[in-house]
Amino acid sequence: MCTFHHTSVVLPCKLTHPTGEMVTTSVWHYKKQTDAEPVVVPVVQEFGEHVEDCSLTLNNVTQDNAGIYQFSFTTNISTQNLTNEDGVTLEITDLKVDMVSELGMVLEGKWVKLFCGTCIPSVTLPTYIWHKDGRPHSRIHGVNQLDLQEAKPEDSGSYSCSIGGQEGLLSSPVNFTVEWAPKNVSVSITPSGEIVEGSSVTLTCNSDGNPPVKIYTWFKGSTSVGEGKTYSIPNIRSEDSGEYTCQSRNDHGQRRSTAVYLNVLCMFMNIC
Repeated sequence: MCTFHHTSVVLPCKLTHPTGEMVTTSVWHYKKQTDAEPVVVPVVQEFGEHVEDCSLTLNNVTQDNAGIYQFSFTTNISTQNLTNEDGVTLEITDLKVDMVSELGMVLEGKWVKLFCGTCIPSVTLPTYIWHKDGRPHSRIHGVNQLDLQEAKPEDSGSYSCSIGGQEGLLSSPVNFTVEWAPKNVSVSITPSGEIVEGSSVTLTCNSDGNPPVKIYTWFKGSTSVGEGKTYSIPNIRSEDSGEYTCQSRNDHGQRRSTAVYLNVLCMFMNIC
């Protein structure tokens, strides 16, 4: 069994003996795994004649309570100690969240798994309560795992967990940000409206990416004509007419915008 620091835990125990016999002595033996001899911890419960609960409750546990616990008793007929030889091994751990992701990072559309704690802290399966940014996120009975099968940008945040009945004891948080390749790539033209030969035109590339787009490449048709978020033509000529696209790139990929067409008009508003 295991439990978390500064919580309570019940070590389950039930004893039986023949009808007519009486329990005369009973004791829990506690042994640290590094100790050669056990430390005797007396049982405070009272026992009846036949079948009784001999479970041991430990409150506000610390690492000093970790070890092996064994229970033994005698009756007025059986004077030899009757002992559970295997006992119960108790571990004390910190409540924490571990994260595993498909690519070692949290990428949009890929899975990420969060695990609460390092063990199951009771004989019966507990309810795990997940918190996101300090607010309740979900409750999962018996499974200490929160699955995000296809991560979305809104899944970014700070995640912690607690155990049902111990909601006030929150784990330390795990923070992550969902990243994605460029998307929603588009081109805007300044000034808008008709483009007259000899005027100045600026094309601006707009895109959404996380991390932010690092490289912008401009194309006229299939030919690369420039780099940077904006592409300016200060003294536009008729030969500048054509289809322009912008390609955005970050650490996770690249995407090209749909084409915009520049019509360059002569001074008298005729197409040159």
